[in-house]
Amino acid sequence: MLPYLLLAAVSSVLLAIGLLMMKARSDVLPPAHGANVLRAILAWIRDPIWTGGLVVQAAGYALYVLSLSNAQVSMVAAMQQGGIAFFVALSIVLLGERARPIEWLGIVAIIVGMLMLALSLSSDESHGAMDSGALLRFSLAITFAGIAPYASERLRKSGIAPAILSGVLFGLASLFAKGMTDDFLARGSAPVLVIVMSDPCFYGVIFGNLVGIVLLQNSFTSARGIIAMPLSSALSNIVPIAGGMLFFAELLPASRTAASMRIAAFVLTVAGSALLADSRAPSVGAVAERIESQA
Repeated sequence: MLPYLLLAAVSSVLLAIGLLMMKARSDVLPPAHGANVLRAILAWIRDPIWTGGLVVQAAGYALYVLSLSNAQVSMVAAMQQGGIAFFVALSIVLLGERARPIEWLGIVAIIVGMLMLALSLSSDESHGAMDSGALLRFSLAITFAGIAPYASERLRKSGIAPAILSGVLFGLASLFAKGMTDDFLARGSAPVLVIVMSDPCFYGVIFGNLVGIVLLQNSFTSARGIIAMPLSSALSNIVPIAGGMLFFAELLPASRTAASMRIAAFVLTVAGSALLADSRAPSVGAVAERIESQA
């Protein structure tokens, strides 16, 4: 299992670099809203740096899916959390972003929570078969929960609402990716294309990741990367970890210490996400846009 967990760690670095490249273009690329969605997405694709970031993201995600073939979804999600710290460090150094003390508390809480989660993992944990019906019901419920922040004008305008929903959809895509890899291994004798195209999980992976990318890029236009990315990433890992426990029988560890660390990791991650969700400071791009509109 260790080689696959190392693949997950490498994928987290690639995903962070890809997101940084996409965030770096958020100040000059239009947001995808309403009737402007297709036009904005075409503008993103025509931008070589943004497209390069998307390619790096795709490479990272390919390694992520490969790691899922022989490791638990919750363990892979935990190994990826180094990408949060990496992204935050690069955002500070390369993009000049800053955070308020309360926001730093949220970022640190998320990183520490994910570290505790990684330390709570053991190699003897196993998972069972996916309950497709229950997973579908969970997906609908958690998606509606992710949409709820759009009811707040402040969360919409600050870029927090799209960051939250992007994290939810990324997390669901991870669960569907795990279901897809399990199905592939179970039907290994059939042609690859037949397995993929006939698997409903494949379409869940595509939808969750594509819509998640659009939402996260929209968030980048209004929110600082060091706020949007950790928030989205934390939720994208809370969802598959919870889903793994619900639908793949990935229960708490037998060790009381490991179980306590995992519960504490959930609490820290949720608390850190709540602190970031309360962020009120606009991104550099939002400030520049406001100043330009007033000139």
